Amino acid sequence: MAKFQDIHPNAQIGNNVKIGSFVTIEEDVVIGDNCEIHANASVLNGTRMGHSCRVFPGAIIGSIPQDLKYKGEKSILKIGNNVTIREYCTINRGTEANYSTEIMDNCLIMAYCHIAHDCVIRENCILSNSVTLAGHIEIGPKTVMGGLTAVHQFVRIGDHVMVGGGSLVRKDVPPYVKAAREPLAYAGVNSIGLRRRGFSRDQIDNIRDIYRILYIKGYNTSQAMNEIKMRISDTPERTNILSFIQNADRGIIRGLRN
Repeated sequence: MAKFQDIHPNAQIGNNVKIGSFVTIEEDVVIGDNCEIHANASVLNGTRMGHSCRVFPGAIIGSIPQDLKYKGEKSILKIGNNVTIREYCTINRGTEANYSTEIMDNCLIMAYCHIAHDCVIRENCILSNSVTLAGHIEIGPKTVMGGLTAVHQFVRIGDHVMVGGGSLVRKDVPPYVKAAREPLAYAGVNSIGLRRRGFSRDQIDNIRDIYRILYIKGYNTSQAMNEIKMRISDTPERTNILSFIQNADRGIIRGLRN
């Protein structure tokens, strides 16, 4: 039986790629080896896909940005290796700001997610169903976004973060934390996730000590950073947290309040 595929002859498609019925693949597309493009998916101009990726039915990837400033400039959507994009996701390529949107290796993008222009999602992230990312968002590696979460443009979310489902993320979320409630707030260290990823007890205790100063002791952010530098031993985790906060142009989420 005919599959009724619309595949441009100039598209670069690797070895052992499985393509379902009613799939559209445009001309300026690169798809690596061992990928699966399921029925009714669209892979549009500017998409660069690594190997062993799966794109499920109805997903539209590489579409032009939903940005009135976009004037047709050439840009790309870069997808790493072993990335899964589930049903009806929409992922836009970049604008002249960065000229690319990027999803790195081993990410799982669940059904109905939207990833807007110029976002960067680093390795091993999970975006649960219906997560919506506005433009220019950065998400650190091994972060999990709960379902129905919406993220404001230009927000940064750090490494190893867990964001609770249904959240509205308006401020930057520092590394290694859980974030929940409305308005979104610090809800503790993501200790379970960190243990699963091989962090030692000493590393997790060090992170807890840092966030106790930042969120529990009643300091403002500048005071807390000074206390952390004086009281907490220099570790890669401390460096990561302090660097993140220092570069948080939108400010960081606050601590829990009664």
